Amino acid sequence: MMGKKRVTLFVDSEIYDKFKEQCDKKGWIVSKQFQNYMEKEVKKEVK
Repeated sequence: MMGKKRVTLFVDSEIYDKFKEQCDKKGWIVSKQFQNYMEKEVKKEVK
């Protein structure tokens, strides 16, 4: 397993708040959802 890296992102606060609320309702962790999205994007480039 690879190590973890701390990153700082700047996102629109209203969008973040709405996304965080969705994650909370579904029991998701916000950072994990960002990671999932990044993994999908990286896989698109490999194809």
